[in-house]
Amino acid sequence: MSDAQSRNGGKILVEALIRNAVDTIYCVPGESYLPVLDALHDTSEIRTIVTRHEGAASNMADAYGKLTGRPGICFVTRGPGATHASNGVHTAKQDSTPMILFIGQIESRMKEREAFQEIDYRQMFGGVAKWATEIESIDRIPEIVSRAFNIAMSGRPGPVVIGLPEDVLFGEAVVADIDAVRVPSITPAPESIIEVKELLSRSSRPLVVVGGTGWDDESVKALNQFATVNNLPVAASFRRQDLFDNRDPHYVGQLGLGSSPALLKRVAEADLLLVIGSRMSETVSQSYELISSPAPSQKLIHVHPDASELNRVFKADLPVLSTLRSFARDIAKQSPIAQRGWDEWTRSARADYEAHSTPPAAHPELNGVDLGSVMAYLNETLPDDAILTNGAGNYTVWLHRFYRYRSPATELAPTNGAMGYGLPAAVAAKLHAPDKTVVCFAGDGCFMMYPQELATAVQFGAPLITIVVNNSMFGTIRMHQEKTYPNRVSATRLVNPDFVTFAKSFGANAERVVNTEDFPAAFERALKSDVPSLIELITDPRQSTPQLRFEEA
Repeated sequence: MSDAQSRNGGKILVEALIRNAVDTIYCVPGESYLPVLDALHDTSEIRTIVTRHEGAASNMADAYGKLTGRPGICFVTRGPGATHASNGVHTAKQDSTPMILFIGQIESRMKEREAFQEIDYRQMFGGVAKWATEIESIDRIPEIVSRAFNIAMSGRPGPVVIGLPEDVLFGEAVVADIDAVRVPSITPAPESIIEVKELLSRSSRPLVVVGGTGWDDESVKALNQFATVNNLPVAASFRRQDLFDNRDPHYVGQLGLGSSPALLKRVAEADLLLVIGSRMSETVSQSYELISSPAPSQKLIHVHPDASELNRVFKADLPVLSTLRSFARDIAKQSPIAQRGWDEWTRSARADYEAHSTPPAAHPELNGVDLGSVMAYLNETLPDDAILTNGAGNYTVWLHRFYRYRSPATELAPTNGAMGYGLPAAVAAKLHAPDKTVVCFAGDGCFMMYPQELATAVQFGAPLITIVVNNSMFGTIRMHQEKTYPNRVSATRLVNPDFVTFAKSFGANAERVVNTEDFPAAFERALKSDVPSLIELITDPRQSTPQLRFEEA
């Protein structure tokens, strides 16, 4: 496209997206950004996925960012569209996911009059997004978009929010385009790599904790090589279990909700923590007490790509500023540590993990489907690159405890505990990787946050599998009620629709499973389907978590 051609703001914006290699956007259409929609009509390079709720669109953009390492792109209309989409922005912020949310905005001349659907996006998203701004002049569209991609992907990745005033989008001008932004790579200082080895050599009970975003296949392999040659135990931070093959003898479990008590004890006893990428948030650090803030009792090496994150919550004995790819590559090149005294430490940590992650036999007094058996079946049958998604709820404890992830970018789960995330994420995953098996896990309460996205899956041809765990309650809150206010159930009972009939009304396949032994055949039928499938699992409402029943709470 010639830079001398006069174009409206919508065409200039879409061209900026094309130049930054955008291939998919997620949206709910709105009149506030009609010029963008019109420009997309003539754009074969970008696929437009129309969702049924702005919150689902932003969650899909987050999932795309997790899968690709590139910003997921979302467009919503002003006012209510922005408030709905804020859900995904908060997820992307806490998950460190690159994402750009474009929001229609009122005409500039109407600002600060509380015009129709007016919101100050800088104020609204200022504490949630990594950067929130508005494009106030048509000639600055390429500049702002280029900066947005740089901010979303550099340092600690995160979401950017951009307001699009109608006069900027509908206006016309001759504006020069800008080529794709190049994000610099931060490499670790050579002396830092040497010091990492020195600190490890003086340790007898080290533990590697891996997390964060910015990994790729090569860096995950490099991390595995480093752990293998040095026989180091590796734990994953909350909902980052796909960063290290859970079948590997060096993997020792996840730190977060539902962690193994043995692993938590081991963290407390460790004399050195090598934390690569994780922020060690509240869930990972167990309310900042297992790993105490500001000064951990364990010696701490903290590797992170953002200087503002290092020494912010935890004082590190060795802070290492580096992208995770660069650190993994450089540390894997080092010769093995000559003397180490932690071989038994690693072996016993692995044994603890295997004991904790092996599903127990079904309880004879419980009715319905045993989720442990479901996880055991999926472990045995799903391919290594299958993508599993979930939202929030006690049902996730079975998934995170018993399923063994094997490959990077196969766990799509919000670290901020956002309900409803699983189905939109599964839609985005299946559309991005149609040849992979994609399975969404959702509780009955979680599923009903965005159930209408079955329509999106059907419309755009995404034959994913949704497993709805139905116990007719908000299980996590009920668990806390039983612990804190026993026998005083309040606001947690659910009266659900007929999920099978509901799913079929969208054109999906669906069936209900009441007995554990019927699940494998139902799942195999879903795998063979060329349309989205839903499997409803009826579970015993007394079984709160794998180890807790309500009569014992």
